[in-house]
Amino acid sequence: MTRREFARTGRGFGPRALRTRNRLLDAAAAHLDARGVLGVSVAEIARQAGTSPGTFYHYFVDVEDAALALAERAASEMPAIAERVEGLGSGEGGLDRARAVVEAFLAHWDAHRAVLLIRNHAADRGDARFHRVRRAALGPLLDGLAAQVERAQRAGRVPAEVHPAVAAAGALAMLESLGAYAREVRRFGATRAELAETCARLLFQVAAGTPPATPPPRRRSRAG
Repeated sequence: MTRREFARTGRGFGPRALRTRNRLLDAAAAHLDARGVLGVSVAEIARQAGTSPGTFYHYFVDVEDAALALAERAASEMPAIAERVEGLGSGEGGLDRARAVVEAFLAHWDAHRAVLLIRNHAADRGDARFHRVRRAALGPLLDGLAAQVERAQRAGRVPAEVHPAVAAAGALAMLESLGAYAREVRRFGATRAELAETCARLLFQVAAGTPPATPPPRRRSRAG
């Protein structure tokens, strides 16, 4: 690992240096959320962090490099989300697990939307650094979803022609798209709760191979 990689990941620094680095990352996150990577200058980030551009360059090559470090920091939340996938494909309690996965995933996007958009756009244009971070972040969730589809196949609920990894990738693409464009989707009149519930039911159906059971409507009792 090079000195620059040590600086970007924060490894090998003492507590004081790590605090400075984290202040710079917090300031970068605030500016990226407001204006995106092309609209932010190193001077603005350093000023908000209470330090100098020279100090910024001690830790990061440029603003995009800071965005990469932020994407790595955000990725640390994903293992906890991936753990919620276990048992998602089971009939009893599976829908509640799907709801928990979706809520956690949407909250993750709400907290890091600007950085995750930068990560995905950079990965899609072929930047190996961002592609590696995205793969490391989403890989455990993809593997967990594929495992649930495989279990449903063994139980006879998902056709053998369905490839578990492809089904999992489709479900994950849905989560990513709704996380990225939740604001736009809500312009169609859907509330956040409706968005989350719809996504959870689709996710459950992918993992379980069957739509969630819906209780029949109650019949009104006739007086007299």
